[in-house]
Parts: sequence; C-alpha cells; structure tokens
Amino acid sequence: MRERLQKILSQAGICSRRAAETYLTEGRVSVNGSVAKLGDQADLETDEIRVDGVPLERPSTHTYLLLYKPRGYVCTLSDEKGRKTVADLVAGCGARVWPVGRLDLDSEGLLLLTDDGALTNRLTHPSHNVDKVYLAWVQGEIRPGAEILREMVQLDGEPIRKPKIKVIRETPAGGLLSVSIHEGKNRQVRRMCDAAHLHVTRLKRVQEGPLVLGDLRPGQWRPLTSEELRMLHI
Repeated sequence: MRERLQKILSQAGICSRRAAETYLTEGRVSVNGSVAKLGDQADLETDEIRVDGVPLERPSTHTYLLLYKPRGYVCTLSDEKGRKTVADLVAGCGARVWPVGRLDLDSEGLLLLTDDGALTNRLTHPSHNVDKVYLAWVQGEIRPGAEILREMVQLDGEPIRKPKIKVIRETPAGGLLSVSIHEGKNRQVRRMCDAAHLHVTRLKRVQEGPLVLGDLRPGQWRPLTSEELRMLHI
C-alpha cells in the first residue's frame, strides 16, 4: 500500500513525522534510487527506500514490552541533559523500541514500548482515549480533596471526563488515592490534585486500558502476552 514517506519513516521508528519532513527537504531520503521530495509516496513492500543511503526494512516481527518505569527516568530514547532514559532499561531486548505515551520524570509505573509504528500512531492518536489508573500518595485533607476530584469536569479551562476516585488509605497527613482518568493530558493527575488542594508525593501508573502492571518491580520489563496482544487488537 502506498503511503506518504513521512508516515513510513515514522512507523519504521526512524524519526517523527515532523523530523521526516526535514529529512525529505534535505534530500536524505531516496526511493528506487531517486531523491524523494516532500509529499512523495511509496510502498515499503515493493519500493526500495533509503535514508542516508541505508535501506529501510520492515521488521518481520514486532516487539511489545511492558516496563515498570522507575522515578528518575525520562521517556525518550536519548536525552540532551544526560539523564537516564527508559531506553537504557530495555537495551537488552534485542530491538529498537520506543515508549508509547509518557510518564514524567518523577512518576513511575506502567509504560508500553514497541517498534510497531502503526500501533504507536493508533494508541497515541487523540481519538484513542482509554482509562488510565494511578495510585497517588498525597498530602492534605484527603476526603474533601477526593470529593473535589470526583466532581472535576474542567482542568485549567479544558474539559475532562469526571475521574473515578477511591480513597484507599487515610493518614493524619494525607493518604493514598486510586485515580482513574480518561484523557491523559500532560501531568494531568498532579494538576488535578493541585486543584483539589492535595500535594502528590508519589505517583504510580498501574493500569492502561487492558494492560496491568502486576508484580513487576521498578526497572523490570516483560514481553506482552498473546492475550494482551489480542486485547490491543494486534
């Protein structure tokens, strides 16, 4: 099937679609021996596509990993500030995988990594909203804060779906909440808790759609099971 070269490069994990536009304008991409232009299309199954002279190959099989991202790691393949990345944790998996979605530096928990560009695009598209469940250790008056969270339909002026909130543990200083959200906006749970006068001291994602963190420990990863792949429609 013929597709725009930007999409092909992105799905192959070479670069983002925006970066692919730069590759094309700089003449770094060729199709069947001819320099490609922005807007050109090709078929990876039948055309020879090269980037900087290196042939682009479609993986015969894809890799799908479930990682427990520890705090202190960034969700990128490299970091200009020299910080630890999730790529360091899965370096021995035998494939060049990238994270699907994000967890901020100070958050931990479930993170999906893959080399399947089509799945990445599908799961990160704005129309793909699945429930994401977090454990949030908070400081503040947890019962009043939980009630504010349950009725929250806007965050910084943007609409959100009402979250599902459970008080798991209450302490004199705060406690532990289960927070289920639908959108996954940038630092959403932390910002919601701030608006509810609760300070998050630890945040852990334990579920995203059909994927559950389970008994993985920080830094550990495993391949997805056949049942998990089926639930993701792979």
